[in-house]
Amino acid sequence: MTGRRPAERPEAAAARLTGCRTAVLRRQFGAMAEVVLDGGDIVVVKPGNGPEAIRAEAAGLRWLAEAGAVRVPAVRGHDEDWLVLDRVEAGQPTPAAAERLGRELAALHDRGAPAFGAPPPAGPADAWIGLAPMANVPGSSWPQWYAEWRVLPYLRRAVDDGILDRADAALVERVCRRLPELAGPDEPPARLHGDLWNGNVLWGSDQSAWLIDPAAHGGHRETDLAMLQLFGCPHLDRVLAGYQQVRPLADDWTDRIGLHQLFPLLVHTVLFGGGYAGQALAVARRLG
Repeated sequence: MTGRRPAERPEAAAARLTGCRTAVLRRQFGAMAEVVLDGGDIVVVKPGNGPEAIRAEAAGLRWLAEAGAVRVPAVRGHDEDWLVLDRVEAGQPTPAAAERLGRELAALHDRGAPAFGAPPPAGPADAWIGLAPMANVPGSSWPQWYAEWRVLPYLRRAVDDGILDRADAALVERVCRRLPELAGPDEPPARLHGDLWNGNVLWGSDQSAWLIDPAAHGGHRETDLAMLQLFGCPHLDRVLAGYQQVRPLADDWTDRIGLHQLFPLLVHTVLFGGGYAGQALAVARRLG
């Protein structure tokens, strides 16, 4: 998440939002900063992309933490301009940590959600995935919900922005019509991270994986796993092995990886254009 830099210094915001007497800037990286609180704890201070985006991220992190399944940085405080989180001390990915992440993701998904598209409690209904708005509208049928609220909104915007033309759109719309037959076995709504690309997995010095920057909502569990595959993840084979130990996937789940990747590919098409449009259309051609 990036956005305007508030006039307040990050160390001052950290002290105010955590109730500490003093806080000292440790380093800045991009728009974010690491700050040392007066008790010695190190926190990350992030300026937000608007008040609703900050609320959504904070609520998403708390909803994932409440599941007691995955590791996420604790939310120390937030307001309309800033989000303050515990820092994760960086380490290296290992096969053991990856396998543990797979088991933890399976447990997270198993905690469930009230509906497909259900937002985290106490968060706004409409949230963000990266810098793109994302509507969280509850639904009971995953194929219908996925088409209406995850694929088609970004397809329409890509067409409106001139990135895709009507012939391109027809390819994706055909996939949406076929979703009931492409979706595979019925699955209950899972509690998703929602934006689980490799950059949102931090490998900690404690030999664990930590998840950041969620676009948390109720969805299909295969979506998180497809996102991990889209941009690559260290030791992905061990992540999947760990997942299968806890909550085995349908035998043909790999046939649907492209289907679940269509959503993030269209989001990236809207945000970045270029090659992502070609990838989205290639997936649509295979599925259509």
